[in-house]
Amino acid sequence: MKEEMDLVAKTFQGLEDVLAEELKQLGATDEKPGRRMVAFRGDKEMLYRANFCCRSALRILKPIYTFKACDTDELYEAVKKYDWEQLLSADDTLPSTLWSTATDPPLEIVTYRVKDAIADFFNEKYGKRPSIRLTNADVLLNVHILNDEVTISLDSSGESLHKRGYRVEQTEAPINEVLAAGLILKTGWKGESNFIDPMCGSGTFLIEAALIARNINPGVFRQSFAFERWRDFDQELFDSIYNDDSQEREFNYKIYGSDISPKAIAIAERNIKSAGVGKYIDLQVLPFQRYTEAPEKGILVTNPPYGERISADD
Repeated sequence: MKEEMDLVAKTFQGLEDVLAEELKQLGATDEKPGRRMVAFRGDKEMLYRANFCCRSALRILKPIYTFKACDTDELYEAVKKYDWEQLLSADDTLPSTLWSTATDPPLEIVTYRVKDAIADFFNEKYGKRPSIRLTNADVLLNVHILNDEVTISLDSSGESLHKRGYRVEQTEAPINEVLAAGLILKTGWKGESNFIDPMCGSGTFLIEAALIARNINPGVFRQSFAFERWRDFDQELFDSIYNDDSQEREFNYKIYGSDISPKAIAIAERNIKSAGVGKYIDLQVLPFQRYTEAPEKGILVTNPPYGERISADD
C-alpha cells in the first residue's frame, strides 16, 4: 500500500481555487485551500506529479515537524531534538538561506538558529556538521511560523516552479509564468477557441496558453527538482511520469500575439521557439490601437503596461 503524506502547495493569492482543482484532477485527496496555499494529501507519486504537472503552484512542501516555540531559544532546542539523520548526514549540504514566512523574529535570525541547531545535532554525535552550499544543497527547508506554532517542511521543488525553463530572454517586467497560467485557467479556457494577447511582451501568456491547449506538462522544461536529491528518490517512478505524454491533446485553433515593440516580438519568438510551440502561435508587430477586430470565436488575455512603462503622453 502506498504511503500517503500531508503536503502543501504554495501559490499566489487568488489562485487557490485553481490550484486546488489542478491537484484534485491529478489525484490528490483532502484538498483544503488556504491563504496563498492548498493543503492536500498524496503519496510519493502525487508529490512528483504536483511538481511536474501543476501550472499554478509555486512550490510543493512536505511538512515534517511541527512544534511550539515562544522565542528563538525554544526554536533552537526544538529543532535540535529532531532526528535529522532521517533526512541527511554530516557529509550532506544545507542551503545558505532557508525559505521562511517568519517576520518576528526576523528571517535572518530564524535561518541562523535553525541551521545552528541542525549543525549542533551532528556535531555532538559525530564531531562534524553538514556544510553550507549556495546552490543545489542536498536538503532544502521551509520554516513557517504563525504565532508560537512552527512548521518545518522539506521543499521538494527547489527553484520556484514558475521558472519553467523555456524562457531564454525577457522584456522589462515580464509576468510570472505561474500567475499567467493561473489567470488563463481562471477564465476556464483550455484550448476550445482562439486565444489572443495584443500586448504580449516576451510571450509568457502565449506560451502558457499553448501548453494548456496541448496539455503539455510545464515541468518538462525543468533541469531538476529538489526531490531528486532526496534519499528515497525513485528514479523509475519519476521517469514514468516524465515520459508519459498520454494526456496531451490536439489544438485546432490559433494563438495570436502582438506588441508595439519589434524588440519584444523578437524576444517572444526566441522564447516560443525554446518552448517548442511555434506552430500554434502567430506573432506580429502591431500597436493595440490598430486592432480593428478580434479573431473570431476567441478569448483575450493580456498584461497591459503600467506605471513607469507607460506615460500619460502615450
